[in-house]
Amino acid sequence: MNIGIYIYDDAEVLDFSGPFEVFSVASRFLNEEDKFNTFLISEEKTTITARGGFKVNTHFTFANHPLLDVLVVVGGIHTKEVKKTNVINWIKEQSKSVKLRASVCTGAFLLAQAKIITNQTVTTHWEDIEDLKSDYPNLNVIDNVRWVDEGDIVTSAGISAGIDMSLHLVSKLKSYELAKKTARQMQFDWRKNS
Repeated sequence: MNIGIYIYDDAEVLDFSGPFEVFSVASRFLNEEDKFNTFLISEEKTTITARGGFKVNTHFTFANHPLLDVLVVVGGIHTKEVKKTNVINWIKEQSKSVKLRASVCTGAFLLAQAKIITNQTVTTHWEDIEDLKSDYPNLNVIDNVRWVDEGDIVTSAGISAGIDMSLHLVSKLKSYELAKKTARQMQFDWRKNS
């Protein structure tokens, strides 16, 4: 199962490293053919400067990534990203074929801009709740939850909530037992939806 995590300059580090770690650790408990193939995708260049000046090399770009089963769009300073036609069109295109779309933090703005989320119940970082409501008034934006599951679309609150959501995705894609084992291996206190 191919898990593609979209990152960009000024992405929040834990937004992508948290989910990456969850899927990687979960794979330790799986047979070779059942493992998650988790990778980072960027638009064009392979070296991204995330928040705090953290440099990270992506595995793929839009031009050469494998077919995705799950797309995770992360947050950070998203205001430039929502204006990039190429990025929004790529998210739209990927969403047609993936089984599941997810966002961490302000990644929800990119899903909304791509019209992947239009009138669903969603969440984002507490600091951005009002902006998401204002920018996309047809969404039912809620706070005080770690994630919101709308079937094939799952959104999470800010930063560390992406780990909680990713554990939920493991339980959804594989099993609750695997998610519990993964959280224990990570020594992570998996918080449920509130």
